[in-house]
Amino acid sequence: MDGAKSLLADEKGAVSSKRFVGLLAAITLCVTMYHNSFSDISVAPADSLVNAVALLAFGALGLSSVDKFTGMKDQISNATKSTKKQEQEESYDYEG
Repeated sequence: MDGAKSLLADEKGAVSSKRFVGLLAAITLCVTMYHNSFSDISVAPADSLVNAVALLAFGALGLSSVDKFTGMKDQISNATKSTKKQEQEESYDYEG
């Protein structure tokens, strides 16, 4: 259960709805394609529907990846700001 939760967790550890929707769409797309490989062409879903589900899956999972990088960027920015602030405080101590 922890493995599935870690797939769906965002950078803060909370379950991400974007990842849930992306994984659900990707699994649905794979199951549909597998099922259609054994059925007649007349039963196959429309190409536009398959493309829409694929775009939903890739978009949702892609947005989750972007969130991870922007979260990391914020952490780096905050860390460098605190380091600069400490350096300024130390330089004031030397001057005073």
